[in-house]
Amino acid sequence: MAPDTLGVVLAGGLARRMGGGDKPLRPLGGRPLLAHVLERLRPQVAALLLNANGEPARFAAWGLPVVPDGLPDYPGPLAGILAALDWAAAHRPDLAWVASVPGDSPFIPAYLVARLHAARAAAEVPLACARSGGWAHPPIGLWPVALRAELRAALEGGERKIDRWTARFGCAEAEWPTAPFDPFFNANTPEELATAESLLRQAPPPPIAPGKPFRGTERLS
Repeated sequence: MAPDTLGVVLAGGLARRMGGGDKPLRPLGGRPLLAHVLERLRPQVAALLLNANGEPARFAAWGLPVVPDGLPDYPGPLAGILAALDWAAAHRPDLAWVASVPGDSPFIPAYLVARLHAARAAAEVPLACARSGGWAHPPIGLWPVALRAELRAALEGGERKIDRWTARFGCAEAEWPTAPFDPFFNANTPEELATAESLLRQAPPPPIAPGKPFRGTERLS
């Protein structure tokens, strides 16, 4: 488990390419996509949070705090990241970092958060994101709570592109191989969700959380 890190699953999008609705609640292997994401992220962080707009009760089964975007009109992943940074500052001031993953990426690696921390520290920059197959994945990233005021100012000024904002401060990239498949595969369409069903049989098992089972936002021991 990476120290001082809050994990947030970004589930606030409109899922237009999936036909609308809550993409993380679509079934994969007999369970919601979100269940797979949380299972993989949970052992890596000290607490978990969902970023989603609309009625939070639809996520009640997971017993996690649900925070909406703080800005109107679905401004994109940066708004969800800011919501998580604000929540951490208000409710978990002991957590200095937020690790974000999309709610449609069911195969995130077991050591994602630790490697993002290592990449950031090695490059001596405040931010990090994942990279695979020659592509960076800015929504899969590590964010210092200390930069939340700067992020809010950028969003209020109209900024929407993650990589353009992170370039202002420096963002390290942690590389992953794409064999046997890309661990950052995300299911944006019904066809990609069908592909995820076949990939599920090849995916390594999720990491095992140390200590007692994790519920809500309690600390892992």
